[in-house]
Order: sequence, then C-alpha cells, then structure tokens
Amino acid sequence: MYHTFAVMKPAQIFHQYIWIINTLGAYRKLTLEELNKKWMDDGVADGNPLQRVSFYRHRDAIQDMFGIIIECDPKTYKYYISNKEVLSDDSIERWLFSTLTVHGVLADSAAVKERLVLENAPAGEQYLDIIIRAIRTNHRLRMGYKKFEAEGYEKVVCPYALKLFHQRWYLLALNDEEQMRIYALDRMTMVELTDEPFEMPADFSAQDYFSEYYGVLTDKTPMAHVIVRAHKWMPNYLRTLPLHPSQCELESTPDYTDFSYDIRPTSDFLGELLRHSDGIEVLQPQDLREKMRQMIAETLKRY
Repeated sequence: MYHTFAVMKPAQIFHQYIWIINTLGAYRKLTLEELNKKWMDDGVADGNPLQRVSFYRHRDAIQDMFGIIIECDPKTYKYYISNKEVLSDDSIERWLFSTLTVHGVLADSAAVKERLVLENAPAGEQYLDIIIRAIRTNHRLRMGYKKFEAEGYEKVVCPYALKLFHQRWYLLALNDEEQMRIYALDRMTMVELTDEPFEMPADFSAQDYFSEYYGVLTDKTPMAHVIVRAHKWMPNYLRTLPLHPSQCELESTPDYTDFSYDIRPTSDFLGELLRHSDGIEVLQPQDLREKMRQMIAETLKRY
C-alpha cells in the first residue's frame, strides 16, 4: 500500500484528503470501518481499501496542510473533526481547501466542461512561486514594475505578505524608504530573488494589517463606524457574503435591514457600496453619506 501511495499523483492524493474532510464533515463521526465502507462505495482509490496506516498518514498530512485536526473518540472509536471552525475564517488553509475542492469537482466534470462558465484566473500568478520563496526565506526581491500610464522602474523590496483581491494578486512590501506599499503582480515586469536577507518583525500579522480595510487600499483614511441600510435583495446578499469581518446586523424590517462596519472607508470600499446601486444606502457617518451623494452626483453628470 505504501508503494501505491508513493507513486500516486499529487492530484490523486489531494482528492483523497478532500474526500476524508468532506465525509467526516458530513457524517460528523465515523469509525475507520464505516469510513472505509464509504471510501469503497465512492471508489476513491480505484477499489483499494483505506488501510489504517494510510488513513493515519492522510490524517497527519491534512493537519499539516489545512490545520484540520481529526481526533478519535476513545469510547466509540469514531473519528471526527475537532476544529471545524478553521474552515470558516479567511486563512490560507481555508482558501487552499476551497481551491482544491473546486479543482477536484471540475476535474470530475470534464464531460460537461462546455456547460461550465468560469471567471478568468488571477492575474500575475507566474510570479507567485518566487515571491512565496522570498517570503518563506525572508530575502529581498528585485522587481520591475510599471503602473498604468507611467514609466516603468526597478525596485528592491522586503516582501511581507500576499493578498488575493478581486482576481488580482497583490504584494505588501517594505521599500527602501521604510514605507509599506502595495504592488499588483500583474503590473510586475520581472521578479528576482536576491541573496540579501531582511529581518521580519516578529509581531507582524498580515491578517491584522489588513483587518481595518476593505481591500488593498491601505491609506490613512480615519476609522469610522459606518451604518448602511440594505434594501430589496441586499440583506440576504450581505448575510451570505459579508463585506467585511466587522459586519454586524443591527435592525431588520420587512423593507430593509441595517448593518454596521468598523472600517477605514477607503475609496475601494465606497466603490463596492456604489456597485450595489440602490440596494445600499449609507446612513452614518454624515460626512460619508455626503461624500457618497457627491460621488453619485458626479456619476450622473456623465449621463
């Protein structure tokens, strides 16, 4: 069985990881015998059973890769996921699990590919490998960069974090002027790993750095307690896809629902509110409501 595992393609191994996670998630608790029966019924490994040693190896890999802990109840000998909450946050493990799950579903759906309509893949992904290597080893990056309608230039930066936002990858980096800057990977013209290391602050957290912002615009816009009123279809839209982790539902009526956000209302956040047209109305603070009104008025002048 070990030889079979060793020669399996990565996609096959990931498929087995995802199957175990989804099955334990659906049935909550299963003995190894019950899990193996479902494994065989679903033909996960071309009719080969799930051996105990293979399951233990998969369980360890699942914890290392996704942070998902599979434990055994000593009274019933049933296995279960003890920290399901890990798949409900914005962690890289959650994103990776979601990506691999979708990959497996699409791979099994080749026969109906003409009936699947997908969005374009994130731009700039060709630089991900070298940037992640620089982040992992704390080495500076030399990159060529060209903003829209501007002259290109080269720069050496300390890579701190990567963020995926609206189908684009962005690099958060410290430049030579000791300033934190955001660089879009699709505007990079070249990327090289240098031999020069840098010291990463021990207390830095990418999640904390972006926590007060909507997207990747991280200017010094003051914090605000924003209250919006969602009309028509928007309340359910916001409930299922919150705009920001700080979103709270304040009051709901048959006609509207009010939500609050503790956020820095940068232009990308305001743009997201405007994108929902008459479905969202900013109530507070008053200066932000006035700014939204001015933005709408300026837009109307173009029509």
